[in-house]
Amino acid sequence: MKFASFDALRSACQDLPAGSPAAAEAVARRQDTLTKPQGSLGRLETLVAWLARWQGRDTPDLDRVKVLVFAGSHGVTAQGVSAYPAEVTAQMVANFAAGGAAINQLARAAGAELDVIALDIERPTGDFTLLPAMSEEEFLTAVGRGYESVEAGTDLVCLGEMGIGNTTAAAAIASALFGGVDQWVGRGTGVDDAGLGRKMAAIEVAVKLHGEVLHDPLRAAAAVGGRELAAILGATLAARHKNVPVLLDGFVSTAAAAPLMRLHPHGLDHAVAAHCSAEAGHRGLLAAMNLKPLLDLGMRLGEASGACLAVNILRSALACHTGMASFADAGVSEKG
Repeated sequence: MKFASFDALRSACQDLPAGSPAAAEAVARRQDTLTKPQGSLGRLETLVAWLARWQGRDTPDLDRVKVLVFAGSHGVTAQGVSAYPAEVTAQMVANFAAGGAAINQLARAAGAELDVIALDIERPTGDFTLLPAMSEEEFLTAVGRGYESVEAGTDLVCLGEMGIGNTTAAAAIASALFGGVDQWVGRGTGVDDAGLGRKMAAIEVAVKLHGEVLHDPLRAAAAVGGRELAAILGATLAARHKNVPVLLDGFVSTAAAAPLMRLHPHGLDHAVAAHCSAEAGHRGLLAAMNLKPLLDLGMRLGEASGACLAVNILRSALACHTGMASFADAGVSEKG
């Protein structure tokens, strides 16, 4: 998928299918017949209805779950915003390929297929304290890579990332889309106080430098984001167009998808926040985007690690929905 311009991408972000309300309603009707007090499984019930709506099936499936981890390199690391050197991005991509990362284990445990997509990691984005991180063409190319990575017929996609410096990019996008700076800046991979100050200063400089374009969610994401964040945006958009529900991972994935919500008030209805990470700005960003996380385990790894854990919650929800007996089938008396 190749978007020819910001305007073409904007149109695609504003032309979104609404899913299947009938499928969600069918799930809700069955839930009310099962051997339990109505609503007693809480979000497990509504999650199955959510899956049904966006898969377009009365009985959803989780047979084909994909984990997409996008990797990108960031020029802003030159400002000393990360505790790890920039070369760790490529080293971790190699670790993913060798099966040695946390996400390899978590994807296996979740029964999900892992696909790691490296986006020109040998060529960092521009240092956005000096110039835009990406040109229009570079940004749209990365969005297109993300878009084409989502296959029609996938039952669920988990979106994650790897990129030294990308919590700085995510904080800059959050600042551009929702205002402020301080509340979005955290320690990322574990920077000390001096590193945190450099991170804050880099975002403040970027907001001033690119102020003229920050009113536009797409141009803002190009100016201060990264290739892996752009790809997550593209994948989130593709999932909507292809009837695939989405689990977003942590702070970076949430910020990456935020432009879609800013361009369409229901742009992320097909997405669920898998968890609230320990990164300082994530809880506030989730609140700003009206996303309620499924888990809160103090994680801040990225890699779609929290999203993979949430797959198992969805599997449990679906097992209850499809496996439980109805009151009539079990011969159990209903509420009087």
